[in-house]
Amino acid sequence: MKYSKQRDALLTLLKSTRSHPSADWLYTELKKEFPNISLGTVYRNLALLADNGSILKIATSSQKEHFDGFTNPHYHFVCNACDSIYDVELNNTRFLDKSVEQELSAEVDSHSLVFYGVCSKCKKRD
Repeated sequence: MKYSKQRDALLTLLKSTRSHPSADWLYTELKKEFPNISLGTVYRNLALLADNGSILKIATSSQKEHFDGFTNPHYHFVCNACDSIYDVELNNTRFLDKSVEQELSAEVDSHSLVFYGVCSKCKKRD
């Protein structure tokens, strides 16, 4: 992938936040440094970064995509009511890979897991 100052700034911005931002939020932030950047450029660069494994793409219940600059093994919880995304750290997840490998006689390179439900804040409102 050819170097791009805008793509590098996008990746740096994603790695500086734990908020799982949307493309629109990233676009607004990048406009401050790159006034001529287009939303299309942001979407194209997000797709490139997700395709090469530099970032994670997370779909919410409203089908809006959010992004995570932290690709270390971890999981997500997405609230179906407010679309908030939370990081979930689980211990001993290697057993998932081994279980799938044994069941399918396959080799697992990686996996992702997203939990969907209602967060504690939304549960309190109901």
